[in-house]
Amino acid sequence: MTNVIDYLPGETVLHRLNPVAKLALAACIILATFLAQSFAALVGLLALTLCLGAYAGSLERLLTLLKVLVPLGVLMLVLQALFVRSGTPLVPGITDEGLASGARTALRLLGVALPLILMLTVTKLNDLANACVEVLHVPYRYAFTFTTALRFVPVFSQEMNAIMEAQTARGVEYDTRNPIKKLRLMLPLCVPLLISSVGKTDACALAAEQRGFYLRTRASSYKRYPLRVLDAAALALGVALVAAAALL
Repeated sequence: MTNVIDYLPGETVLHRLNPVAKLALAACIILATFLAQSFAALVGLLALTLCLGAYAGSLERLLTLLKVLVPLGVLMLVLQALFVRSGTPLVPGITDEGLASGARTALRLLGVALPLILMLTVTKLNDLANACVEVLHVPYRYAFTFTTALRFVPVFSQEMNAIMEAQTARGVEYDTRNPIKKLRLMLPLCVPLLISSVGKTDACALAAEQRGFYLRTRASSYKRYPLRVLDAAALALGVALVAAAALL
């Protein structure tokens, strides 16, 4: 089963960037999204992320995530519109400032999630961990913990699907449209998922220890991750986006 954060092989400029430069560029787009106040800037940053995804061949992954996030964004828009009372009333209970605040919140939700997913789809997790250790001097145990957590996301998703299929075979119906009932049906699945997760993490920890995990240093990786001119250009683009978002 393909996951939205799985690596997509390619030869694009995004693929060739240093993993730290990719991470910095994604962080700059996210920071710019938080700083931007105008709708034009927020929509422009979201469009930029989608264009980069199309260039890197991961647009389908981003659109899949977008389908999941849009309902949540709509919910946040509605809540903001209902609870923000300042501004000119448009209809009873909703003001222009409340609607604008809700729309900005929804756009920020989309603009924050997509750049990080885009970065992960064009970066191997091993390269990300090793580059953070070499360039940012992050202790390897922290980099390993972060990338291992990402690796376990699809594993836990598949485990949850297997448990649900087993429960469905026993007569449990998960296709209900009642969210409260569905939540009550899903909560008992957390116990077997937690037990399975603990077993997998213990096995992973034991395997890492047997392979000399605690002996690893910055010099242990056979591959080097120097910052090149292309990486500097990506960092400059990120800084420019942050500056433009702060001014607009």
